[in-house]
Amino acid sequence: MSKASELGKLGEDIASEFLIKKGFKVIERNWRTGRYEIDIIALDNDTLVFVEVKTRSTDYFIEPELALTKKQQRFIIKAANAYINTHSYDTEARFDIISIVMHPQGKEIKHIDEAFYPYME
Repeated sequence: MSKASELGKLGEDIASEFLIKKGFKVIERNWRTGRYEIDIIALDNDTLVFVEVKTRSTDYFIEPELALTKKQQRFIIKAANAYINTHSYDTEARFDIISIVMHPQGKEIKHIDEAFYPYME
């Protein structure tokens, strides 16, 4: 496993624990459909939350949450639609980002609720 993959997996583990401590129920991790993937799918009360985790070893060049492109957002939205249709969910949904920077002095975690919205193309 590459260092980037290891860092990404560690970030997803940290994000899952973080969400659970906030009272979320994590129901899926690394859910895939075709070439699309969602890092974490969780329930926040009655809201289905699709979470993209961005983990970096530094925020020197750019904060992790700012690295999510419009193209990546479209892929996450498509995957979320497939998940909702496959599992017959009829509830509110939202898209969050958890940004993690692994500083030498400790980790910095940011949870951005409603980080982006589905849009029509």
